[in-house]
Amino acid sequence: MEEKQHLPNTNFGKLQEYLREFVYGGIDGAVTTFAVVAGGYGANLDPGILIILGFANLLADGFSMSVGAYLSAKSERDNFDKHEKIEYWEIENLPEIEREEVAEIYREKGFKGELLDKIVDHICADKDLWVAEMMKDELGMMKETKSPFKIGLATLISFILVGFIPLMVYLWNFFFPMEINTFFWTSVLTGLAFLIVGWLKGIVNQTSTLRSILETVALGLLAAVVAYYVGDVLESFFK
Repeated sequence: MEEKQHLPNTNFGKLQEYLREFVYGGIDGAVTTFAVVAGGYGANLDPGILIILGFANLLADGFSMSVGAYLSAKSERDNFDKHEKIEYWEIENLPEIEREEVAEIYREKGFKGELLDKIVDHICADKDLWVAEMMKDELGMMKETKSPFKIGLATLISFILVGFIPLMVYLWNFFFPMEINTFFWTSVLTGLAFLIVGWLKGIVNQTSTLRSILETVALGLLAAVVAYYVGDVLESFFK
């Protein structure tokens, strides 16, 4: 009988912990930078100006997104810590009420009688376990183990690395001019980037690889088309 294949959970080691941030940072970086390029192309902007706009967007939006990711993760951790302290205080000062809350949680899960009493006694004998139980089952909160700083850093790195791809051909052609369709080859490279990050998104979300790729490519294409026509309309308007 063929062994069922599962998506890897540990093969990426420590890096896998931040794969989600890397994937979504990369998607945002590619989408926004490619949209700037497409909008500039639609507006017939000079390649030098387009490169300036692209890098300004890449660095400013990348920094903004990474700071937002850091602050969001830090806020969640601070919120967890605040409620955890409250639970410790309630266990110290209102033990009977908190004990009854544990009993009610497991009563709703179907436990009763002597078994219920044993479960409650076991949980309430350990303050850390008691608090963890209240945080998870009463408040629905789980402690985030990932570093907020590393979350922000992973987001920044991926945003810049993947977001740089739509600018590569323009930058190369600016310093080493070639007779090529710059926007076409930029679109090809960016499409490949969307394929890769879409594949990684499927791994992160444990969903269909094909569906994740199609969603990512469609998102990037839609943003580029909208930006192109906005640039085209504005360019004709301000002629």
